[in-house]
Amino acid sequence: MRIENHPILRFSRARRFVFFFENQPVEAFEGETIAAALIANGIDTFRLSLRHKRPRGLFCAIGKCSSCLVEVDGKPNVRACLTLAREGMRVRLQKNRGVVGVEDGAH
Repeated sequence: MRIENHPILRFSRARRFVFFFENQPVEAFEGETIAAALIANGIDTFRLSLRHKRPRGLFCAIGKCSSCLVEVDGKPNVRACLTLAREGMRVRLQKNRGVVGVEDGAH
């Protein structure tokens, strides 16, 4: 689902790598956000709504909403639209509010 050909824009892809979403490999390119890589791989649900557990995904794509929150390497509330994908990272659906532990600075 990546744009390969565009009448005006030219795309040059950087190094390809793999990270994991819900323990499944996802292909990404250096410089891509988590959201861009997930969408390109056909994944459009990033979290579940709090009350009704409905799927949420990319909405504003500029970090102003909370629709794309995911858990990255055990850290909750990460905005997939702003966070660059990294090789080997573990991304999971955010299924609740995400509780930050004491080691993350919460009291």
